[in-house]
Amino acid sequence: MTHAPSNENGMTLSADQLDAYLARIGVERPTSLDIHSLTRLHRAHLMAFTWEALDAFMGWPSAISPASAFTKMVNGKRGGWCFEMNGLFGAALAALGFRVTRLCGGVNREALGDLAIGNHLTLRVDLDRPYLAEVGVADAIVEPVPLVIGSIRQRGFDFSITPAAGGWLRFNNHERGIAKSIDFRPNHSDEAAMAAAHGWLMQDPGSPFTNALAVFRHEADGYISLQNNVLRHVTANGVCEQRITGAEHLAETLETVFDLEVPQSRRVWDKVQAIVRDKAA
Repeated sequence: MTHAPSNENGMTLSADQLDAYLARIGVERPTSLDIHSLTRLHRAHLMAFTWEALDAFMGWPSAISPASAFTKMVNGKRGGWCFEMNGLFGAALAALGFRVTRLCGGVNREALGDLAIGNHLTLRVDLDRPYLAEVGVADAIVEPVPLVIGSIRQRGFDFSITPAAGGWLRFNNHERGIAKSIDFRPNHSDEAAMAAAHGWLMQDPGSPFTNALAVFRHEADGYISLQNNVLRHVTANGVCEQRITGAEHLAETLETVFDLEVPQSRRVWDKVQAIVRDKAA
């Protein structure tokens, strides 16, 4: 069953943009709109793009729109965070003809309460049944899952969807996940709340992204993370860790490990060093 592209909560990509996006993730246009095509696109997106919050960390301009994410991630050699990763993916899916709904979520709502609502964008894709498509969590699922309560296991990591207070659902990340949980409701979209949260996360000193470097990239068996000066390779079986030793090491790591072209990488290193010194004091 196919649907006309849904654009009620965002944008779709133009034909040329869609071609450029598919080339960027290395996937041909699907011949059918089904869970197999969605899974292939979902995994390809995560293996092509790095999750990163460098704009918030460095105070560089950033916008919440999928159009802005396209320019940054497809035309440029950058990654993005949840608003950009899920925003771009949702726009591409809509352009392909998938029925997509942008959902307003809350990371760590179980601890922060309703103040968390809007600090995350996730996606519902309706096929034979609703699916959770989630490419915006740095270290979670790599394939879409049915939007139902139950346990999930991918690449040896354990996740689940459970009921939460107030009629919300809670996606629980694996035990090593940087975001412990994300709450959402299957029909709850609030673009204004997400725009407000985006502004706070980008600028406020209390934001977890303005005072810590965070870069993540999925691999076949797990993911690689860079948090300040600590580089980790995480699999279901364990963690390997090393330290970034200087500006050149950081620049090389961003380019070769995370496939990013980051301007002013020495300034990034200077800020990381300042944060590390403050924590050690």
